[in-house]
Amino acid sequence: MTSRDAGDTAWVLEPILEVPHVVAAVLLTRDGLVTGYTDALSRPSAERVAAITSTVQGACRTATAAFADRDRAEIRQVVIESDHGYVLIVPTDHGTCVAAYGSGEVRLDLLAHRLHSQVARLGEKAMATAPRGSDDGAPA
Repeated sequence: MTSRDAGDTAWVLEPILEVPHVVAAVLLTRDGLVTGYTDALSRPSAERVAAITSTVQGACRTATAAFADRDRAEIRQVVIESDHGYVLIVPTDHGTCVAAYGSGEVRLDLLAHRLHSQVARLGEKAMATAPRGSDDGAPA
């Protein structure tokens, strides 16, 4: 499996697919727009997954804040277990999110570790990117 993407996102998703029994993964913006997805999904399916994932994250933030009696909460991960397998959603600090689906045989600990590792790598890459408007990488 490889990843289909609108930009250079294959490096984020392909290591996730190396976890045994992972079926599909999506990279999306916090507001639910697809920025990359794996071959197991069609573009319409990836867009549907991204929209649902964004909604689930919003609901989880709201529920967590309500339970904690706070105005807001940030989510570190969301795990959904079903009779078909697991969905794991991990947001980044810079407005994107990685979501993956594994069959019932997937080792959830390995999947979680790989997603969090890739999210950390995404953050490192975002921090290393030159600011917009700079010609030589120096701050504009």
